Amino acid sequence: MKRLSDILISALGLMVAAPILLPVMFLIWWQDKHSPFYIAPRVGRGEKPFRMIKLRSMIINADKSGVDSTAANDRRITRVGQFVRQYKLDEVVQLWNVFKGDMSLVGPRPNVERETRMYTPQEKRLLTVRPGITDYASIVFSDEGEILKGKADPDIAYNQLIRPYKGYLGLFYLEHSGVFLDLKLIMLTVLAVASRSAALRAVVKDMKKRGAPDELLRVAAREAELVPAPPPGAATVVTERY
Repeated sequence: MKRLSDILISALGLMVAAPILLPVMFLIWWQDKHSPFYIAPRVGRGEKPFRMIKLRSMIINADKSGVDSTAANDRRITRVGQFVRQYKLDEVVQLWNVFKGDMSLVGPRPNVERETRMYTPQEKRLLTVRPGITDYASIVFSDEGEILKGKADPDIAYNQLIRPYKGYLGLFYLEHSGVFLDLKLIMLTVLAVASRSAALRAVVKDMKKRGAPDELLRVAAREAELVPAPPPGAATVVTERY
């Protein structure tokens, strides 16, 4: 059922989004006469690598800087890229990866190999399913760029402030995954574009109903400042890169 819904919804989504995506793709190409696509190597189910497609929001060869995490004020982001990121259009084209079977509509977000090498055994469970375009964590941390804005080392900040809670939210999703939860998360992802606060309230309500611990509910509400925490299955906070 999950795979069938992935195929049908991704195909429909690509057709519906085409009138928006095609003009944006042209604008991305027009600004520097390079491909509007960025092919991002990621680690998928079973720790197998795959090529994730994104609309390019950065300058050419931005990935050669060695920085994987992107702050909102990152100078590598182009003018068109700011718009693309604001409305998550860079991720809409990943519906093609869903259609192909590399990804699912809902599941833990895929990560780069340098990051997955750091995973604890508990986090490795996130690699037992197809990665997704969205999940609880994607909604809760849709402002990831703002969280990392102004940080001296965005990668370390990501591993201290975002990765731990993304991991716990991803593991919570795995415990409760199902077609109806997937449909709810897809709807909440769309809602988050119009009203992030309403989407966060709905996420907290859903997680509370499913018995989420208070600490995870506090993080999901995003009403308090994030504090460094160890990743799932670790005893200490990450202090070094890779």
